[in-house]
Amino acid sequence: MPMDLELAGKRALITGGTLGVGGATAALLRECGARVLTAARSRPEGLPEDLFVAADLTTAEGCTAVADAVRERLGGVDIVVHVVGGSSAPGGGFAALDDAVWERELSLNLMPAVRLDRALLPGMLAQGAGVIIHVTSIQRELPLPESTTAYAAAKAALSTYSKSLSKEVAGRGIRVVRVSPGWVETEASVALAERLAEQAGTDYEGGKEIVMRSLGGIPLGRPSKPAEVANLIAFLASPRAGSITGTEYVIDGGTIPTA
Repeated sequence: MPMDLELAGKRALITGGTLGVGGATAALLRECGARVLTAARSRPEGLPEDLFVAADLTTAEGCTAVADAVRERLGGVDIVVHVVGGSSAPGGGFAALDDAVWERELSLNLMPAVRLDRALLPGMLAQGAGVIIHVTSIQRELPLPESTTAYAAAKAALSTYSKSLSKEVAGRGIRVVRVSPGWVETEASVALAERLAEQAGTDYEGGKEIVMRSLGGIPLGRPSKPAEVANLIAFLASPRAGSITGTEYVIDGGTIPTA
């Protein structure tokens, strides 16, 4: 008999919930019976409008629109999963990162969580229960100086913020947890591997090997699947994980060496 995660009827917000890890998480929570609202810049084909909010979460206005939609459509929230993130920073190391790049990376990878938590936590505190999950990245511990310095720094800031928030609200019924993926085979990472493969004159599997070598290798021998990360998030969001808060769960196929 499959484990019942006791998510039926729970109200959930998933940011970046249309593709990759976010899309897989939203689908799984719905499968478990949760009422799920997702937010991203554009609605994917086939997703009903009542399940989606179109908003630019890099702006304060976009975050306000999402928070308002949560209250109006769900009547509050029990689970918030911050998946939205990414990087458009150029390669070239520190010298290629001007103020605009730094602001863009922080606006996408840190500020949506800060703003939405600030807007939605009062309602959670009033009901005395809730779960917030911040999706960070192993890049906070394993930055690639050529291309991910700003992204990694933003994710490190998100992780530190998350830990502090967990300490502040744990005694009032709110759990705050971090999930730290390594390389996940999302639509964006597939495109990256394909681009690297084309440049190197190899196939997609060869492109994947290039990415894995850049990370120092993945002992598991492959990237994680979005559904695998979603499984972890769903468990942590559930009452089955009721005593888990303030910690960070790495799901990276063994990429980060440990002592």
